Amino acid sequence: MPTALTMFGLRVVIYPNDHRPAHVHIQGKGCEVVFNLHCPQGLPELRENYGFSQKELGKIADELSANLAALCAAWRQHHGNY
Repeated sequence: MPTALTMFGLRVVIYPNDHRPAHVHIQGKGCEVVFNLHCPQGLPELRENYGFSQKELGKIADELSANLAALCAAWRQHHGNY
């Protein structure tokens, strides 16, 4: 599974055989969260959370927003349209 980005010691992953809509899985610290990207103009939206605090989710969402163009490009590379 390709790592599209790392942040705060977490991996942002796009699974090669995943489904639409465009989304990323963020993994680390024994937790996982999924954000829909709403490519190409965002804002990322929380879809599933397994263990991250609200404070951590806010930091993750901000970092995803700051890297949205690169994440959408990575999704397109693996899956085509969003």
